[in-house]
Amino acid sequence: MDVSIDAITNNIQLALAPVFLLTAVATLINAISGRLARSVDRMRSIQGKIHEGVIKDPAVLSHMKKEANEARARGRLCTAAIFFDVLSGVFISLTVLELFFFQAGAVRSLQTTYVVWTFVLGLVFFMTSLAIVLVEVVYAYRSAGWNTSFLK
Repeated sequence: MDVSIDAITNNIQLALAPVFLLTAVATLINAISGRLARSVDRMRSIQGKIHEGVIKDPAVLSHMKKEANEARARGRLCTAAIFFDVLSGVFISLTVLELFFFQAGAVRSLQTTYVVWTFVLGLVFFMTSLAIVLVEVVYAYRSAGWNTSFLK
């Protein structure tokens, strides 16, 4: 095993390259968490008004119930996106560990297919999360009630 400082530096650089993907994963989790929080807050606000009996107009009450259900659906989409984002982070972290141990010579029997599969799965889960976020954003826009008749 080559223990020169250049070899150690090179090994660390190779192992840490996928860590930049972890930054993207963390950023996406943060953004989705914000969307989830807004959705939950909106649902709680609507449910509070419904349960207090403040709203008397049946059309407005019906609209608020629909909006609460839409907020619930958006929350489920956000939760699914966070789930796949976390899975992505786990698999990218496994890739980093595999590369580090392989480059450091600590593991001789590591097959390159493990590294390939953990990296590919990390990317697939990340893309799945992005797709779910896109669905949630489109759903949020379409459910915003732009054409609600009682608002005109």
